[in-house]
Amino acid sequence: MSNQNIDSIMVCLSPSPSNIHVIRVASSMLKNKKDHFYALYISDKILHLRIFEDENNKMNLSLLDTKGALMIVSQFTLYGDSRHGRRPSFTEAELPKQASRLYEHVVRSCRIEGIKVETGNFQTHMQVALENDGPVTLLLDSEKLF
Repeated sequence: MSNQNIDSIMVCLSPSPSNIHVIRVASSMLKNKKDHFYALYISDKILHLRIFEDENNKMNLSLLDTKGALMIVSQFTLYGDSRHGRRPSFTEAELPKQASRLYEHVVRSCRIEGIKVETGNFQTHMQVALENDGPVTLLLDSEKLF
């Protein structure tokens, strides 16, 4: 190793074949806001979280293991904070331009891994039907507050 000053070192350990891409993207984002790292965290969780049943009916397989597909739809209202008063506050939600970039970054990160991803239209009114087939609902929080 050379004697040059190093501000930080990032090591990514994952079975992912595109690890080198993740390292390149992450290092280029060091100059940007921490939100971009949150996008990487969320896409990594989506891809690797073991939430699908294996042959023993245990939640032991990831989306990558099952070669599944995703539908990623932005939903601004999920960031509504209703802990105080009687009207939800959206002051902590990201501004639309930045939110769109982060949304697209998560979509791109999942597609790079070979996952088929369908998307909604960002910042538009949409009617999306969901059939929740399973015993659990999981929340992913990039700030790890819960």
